[in-house]
Amino acid sequence: MKPDDQDLTERGLEPTGDKGRVLLLACGALAHEILTLIKANNWSHLTLTCLPANLHLYPKRIPTAVEQAVLKHRDDYNDIFVVYADCGTGGLLLDMCNKLGVKMVEGPHCYSFFEGNDTFAKSSADEITSFYLTDFLVRQFDAFVWKPLGLERHPELRDMYFGNYEKLVYQAQTDVPELDEKARECADRLGLKYERRFTGYGDLEMTLRTVG
Repeated sequence: MKPDDQDLTERGLEPTGDKGRVLLLACGALAHEILTLIKANNWSHLTLTCLPANLHLYPKRIPTAVEQAVLKHRDDYNDIFVVYADCGTGGLLLDMCNKLGVKMVEGPHCYSFFEGNDTFAKSSADEITSFYLTDFLVRQFDAFVWKPLGLERHPELRDMYFGNYEKLVYQAQTDVPELDEKARECADRLGLKYERRFTGYGDLEMTLRTVG
């Protein structure tokens, strides 16, 4: 099963229960990357389910959504691993995972674990004026950046939102020229300099190798 990102945004990705396996409970924005890694590494013990990617627009809702999903699925799997970083929850997601007795990905957000948490931590202070996009966010730029900020109706607000940024950093998980071109267009629309940085799957891949 390989739904497109818009499907994931709207309705999530439901798993097929299978005792003895590990359920990855993930953000829908990571579905394509996780499914790619599962297939490439033949991780037959891992099953994926995703919460809607648009929860990122409402970080305070993430811990409750994760709790509900864990309680719904935990009897069908030997273990559940939460594939979210903190994602703007201010530590509340980690608290929830500890309460539920499940583990989660380390790091403040996906930009950090794609680049590598150690690397990102060392450079983030120097990149405070950088705006980041991943493969998913490049593909879904209008749905997750442009429209939620109201820029399709009021483009004059662009400089108010992005006036303190200097460049757009595209953290590329894959080498797809079309995504590079689209990311460059996103930078132009935001009035920012452009940098493409190939990260691959970073700490996400390393973490999933230890699951199960």
